[in-house]
Amino acid sequence: MKLLSEANITAEATARLSDTPNARLKEIVIALTRHLHDFAREVRLTPSEWTTGIEFLTRTGQMSDDKRQEFILLSDTLGLSALVDMIEHANSDHGGTASSLLGPFYRPGMPELKNGESIAHDLTQGEPLSVKGRVINGNGKPLANALIDVWQAAANGLYDLQDPNQPEINMRGRFRSEPDGRFAFRTTKPMSYSVPTDGPVGKLLRAEGRHSFRPAHIHFLISAEGYETLTTALYIAGDRYIDSDAVFGAKDELTVDYIRGGAEGVDALEFTFALSSRE
Repeated sequence: MKLLSEANITAEATARLSDTPNARLKEIVIALTRHLHDFAREVRLTPSEWTTGIEFLTRTGQMSDDKRQEFILLSDTLGLSALVDMIEHANSDHGGTASSLLGPFYRPGMPELKNGESIAHDLTQGEPLSVKGRVINGNGKPLANALIDVWQAAANGLYDLQDPNQPEINMRGRFRSEPDGRFAFRTTKPMSYSVPTDGPVGKLLRAEGRHSFRPAHIHFLISAEGYETLTTALYIAGDRYIDSDAVFGAKDELTVDYIRGGAEGVDALEFTFALSSRE
């Protein structure tokens, strides 16, 4: 029997993965094993500390359900989700709009609304806002019939999935771009809000001495035939958390100002979204 030691156990563990049939899986698991072993050696991880880590991950899984994904929240607050998104788009040179995080509160299959309709079921809650957008390709050509999926937190800083007092589908909707690429909807001004802190991720943030807030933003998921789907968001300039987003999602190129006193005295947001071709 081979005598294992701190010095050779990593080589032994990775060698046992050499026959993994899937080449990409093999690459990932070998690298993961190597980095985990290096991490344990670097911090001189104790058994009790590792047990605490296992218990933390167990609670993270137990906190997740069909309405909440605590592991996504963990990935987001560690900056890992943002890093993976940066890696994905590192070599992009297509003139498309910058991406941002999908987040844990996206819901597929929301109802399609007519342009100009409201995604807020109760406009008395929060300050009214008009959102006008345009979808184009990298050459500036308008894209008709693009599908624009939008969602945001309500004026109380909660998404409908978090708040039993909101209608089941609130602050969400899907729109189609017109022949000139334009779309529009009504909503209320987004507010900065705290990510959920009642679970293990919130406990970790408190232990790290970090705040849990995201700057005000509206999410967009935009797709059109023949083009890469764009996952992005618009962030509101001047928000106190714009430079310290708890999940590292805010970007300068996605930060916008309100247009004050637009149509009927309602403030507005306007933005042009560019999609990159799949070719």
